[in-house]
Amino acid sequence: MSGSPVIVRFAPSPTGELHVGNARAALLNFLFGRKNAGKFMLRMDDTDDERSTAEYAAGIEADLAWLCLRHDIFARQSDRLAAYEAAAEKLKAAGRLYPAYESAAELDRRRKRQLARGLPPVYDRAALKLTADERAALDAEGRKPHWRFKLDHEHTNFEDLIQGHVEVDGASLSDPVLIREDGRFLYTLPSIVDDIDFAITHVIRGADHITNTGVQIQIIRALGAVPPVFAHYSLLNGPDGKPLSKRNDAAQYSLRALREAGFEPMALNSLLARLGTPDAVEASLSLDELAAHFDISRLGRADIRFDPADLARINAACLHLMSYADAKPRLAALSCDLGEAFWEAVKPNLALFAEAADWARVVEGPVAPVIDDMGFASAAAAALPPEPWGPETWGLWTDAVKAATGAKGKALFMPLRLALTALPHGPELKNLLPLIGRKRAEARLSGLTA
Repeated sequence: MSGSPVIVRFAPSPTGELHVGNARAALLNFLFGRKNAGKFMLRMDDTDDERSTAEYAAGIEADLAWLCLRHDIFARQSDRLAAYEAAAEKLKAAGRLYPAYESAAELDRRRKRQLARGLPPVYDRAALKLTADERAALDAEGRKPHWRFKLDHEHTNFEDLIQGHVEVDGASLSDPVLIREDGRFLYTLPSIVDDIDFAITHVIRGADHITNTGVQIQIIRALGAVPPVFAHYSLLNGPDGKPLSKRNDAAQYSLRALREAGFEPMALNSLLARLGTPDAVEASLSLDELAAHFDISRLGRADIRFDPADLARINAACLHLMSYADAKPRLAALSCDLGEAFWEAVKPNLALFAEAADWARVVEGPVAPVIDDMGFASAAAAALPPEPWGPETWGLWTDAVKAATGAKGKALFMPLRLALTALPHGPELKNLLPLIGRKRAEARLSGLTA
């Protein structure tokens, strides 16, 4: 399918909240599609009607919108059951999909016997040995079959964009169950049918699917289609080295939790786009920029860890790069838009955007000054130059205070910072002082809350 336009897909199941591992899956597909002038599909794999909910589906769309990963194509598997039924009938007619009547308990006993004998726990295809009369008798008993795909016992080869040449031995695998006893489809067949019908050209997913890919290629070919190109990236684990999961990590590493904590979406995108590559993780404010530098072949094969400290570092870097034009509406929403000079003064000290409101309060007050030496503070107040003030004012003033008091270094600068801001750290005072203004500065140096 070298001449086909690139179409990639992200296919979450709406059975829980997306976490950073899911976000990486979506982002890598999106960037590959954008890099190749292709299309990005969002497909809700919602055939698990016991666990799938409309609320989770809406949450997934909200998460992707937050990350600015906008889809070009959308589908729900629950709307496409007729297509899956047709594919199943085609496989049955070809003799590739067969009924099996064993219960879960029976299959478990067989697996244990095989393991005890030192054999791999592969399904023995006993159902294929049933005669028509035996199947009819089981049906008469009320036994409902599940349906298995009959694998060819051969090696299935494919060239993976990340893993290189891959071979999967069909003889070492159990014939996969595609349809449950109750008639519901498992993940495999709907996913394959959708990939065929929506002309997906590249399937980019985790390395834990490599064996599944060998199975799926056989099913794709049995349906008369050409397999897409596959790329299996390394898995993203939590800080503890364990795989992330919707059930166990949603509270801490879900996209909703990160969004509510105040992280920038492009900080997460910047981190996830480069994790697992030899490239340094740097802040980017544009998906187009990330896509332009994206090279799927640079993704490594070793599992990687998500470190919240890395996200915090990149988040701060994103804020430090943000222009006033981009920040202005968000500052206004926080009622702290004090102008471009304010934003330029405070952004180098922000870890989260919301902290800008704290610095607006420092500028506008009221601030209760921290003064240990009132004599020093009075001398500093007396040395305040007349307005207008600019970036040069701080240097002129501190030179005058130094001359008047003899204080220098930390003994000079820290008392002034504590008196003006009540904090021992913060933005450069040469930029903050003109925003505070002479009236408030004089009041604070006099020990007044202003």
